[in-house]
Amino acid sequence: MLLAGYGLAGEVFHAPLIAAAPGLRLSTIVTRDPQRAERARAACPDVEIAEAAETAFPGHDLLVVATVNRVHVALADAALRAGLHVVVDKPLAVTAAEAADLAALARCHDRLLVPFHNRRWDAEFLTLRRVLAEGEIGELVRLESRFCRWRPEPRAGAWRESADPADGGGLLLDLGTHLVDQCVALLGAPVSVYAEVDRRRTGGGPDDDVFIALGYHGGVRAHLWASAIAADPGPRLRALGTRGAYVNPHLDGQEDALRDGRRPGDGRPWGAEPESRWGEIVRGEERTPRPSEPGAWPEFYAGVAAAVREGAPPPVDAVDAVTVLRILEAARTSAAQSAIVRL
Repeated sequence: MLLAGYGLAGEVFHAPLIAAAPGLRLSTIVTRDPQRAERARAACPDVEIAEAAETAFPGHDLLVVATVNRVHVALADAALRAGLHVVVDKPLAVTAAEAADLAALARCHDRLLVPFHNRRWDAEFLTLRRVLAEGEIGELVRLESRFCRWRPEPRAGAWRESADPADGGGLLLDLGTHLVDQCVALLGAPVSVYAEVDRRRTGGGPDDDVFIALGYHGGVRAHLWASAIAADPGPRLRALGTRGAYVNPHLDGQEDALRDGRRPGDGRPWGAEPESRWGEIVRGEERTPRPSEPGAWPEFYAGVAAAVREGAPPPVDAVDAVTVLRILEAARTSAAQSAIVRL
């Protein structure tokens, strides 16, 4: 398989997770940056380095797009037309229309198009799914979910800090994709969207402070926050049910483990959260620690391998990524109009 891009996403997330997946073999990494190429050779000595993805298509059956958002669609389009299956880092596209066209192209060519929505396998989210499935807090009434950070100074020159819509920068498309995708995976598509999308930091950058409210049939509501200016971030997850609540202040630790050089299959339990990072089942004054399910990002590429080799369903359906982008576009419309948008 072929990995296009060896920045943070390619080097820290995709390459190690691919290496841990039985049935997949990374043979080529595409990067034009000499320093990244050297790091790729050091980390993956058996892998070839190429400067252009399109010229490296022959001989490969799967492309992973881990480039800047601006070129996700162009690379995926070219690969699908060349007969390759494709994995695309989030967001699948900058617009819902582009994502829908890409999904249609994949169906036309009978190829897989799999969005890298890895946070479906976060420890706290997997725990929430188990809590709800086992009825520990009754029926879900409201879900509160946050990816909040304290980064009051924009990173100069970073493409994610670009205000050009074509670059796909800003938190709505970045962390908002994860937040909304978890809701789609858990609850399906909402019927209404209300949002507040703001630029709080100076410098004319993209949105950096986001709130989204999703309404569902039956009255369930999801309240989602993404912020770069949250000096006090609030709990990562807070799920209120008819018989209690599940609350977890902590974000899954798999990203930090990968950044620190840990790798799945290194002999230590992958994704296990220490007791200090467990959530709690809360019923008024009663608080009971709830052991966390292990985080399981490696399951994404295990699912990709099964889909390519055995015809199993993909770990994430491209249709879900289109739905997520339509919700995010509705959120942007809602914020601009200060109105609830019906889907």
